[in-house]
Amino acid sequence: MAIIVNLDVMMAKRKMSLNELSEKVDITLSNLSILKTGKAKAVRFNTLDAICKALDCQPGDILEFRDE
Repeated sequence: MAIIVNLDVMMAKRKMSLNELSEKVDITLSNLSILKTGKAKAVRFNTLDAICKALDCQPGDILEFRDE
């Protein structure tokens, strides 16, 4: 897939654990882990919005397009 998820990079920059982000965003650890590992097929805008608010970042900081 040409969309790369850099959630782990932003979490490291903000020194935030998966558990902490899961609580702030109010999604399960398993769903957040699926997103973090790039195995998610989709992400809802309200979830992306909540993640960006929790990490104080832009969607482009988390999602990247790479033409393969």
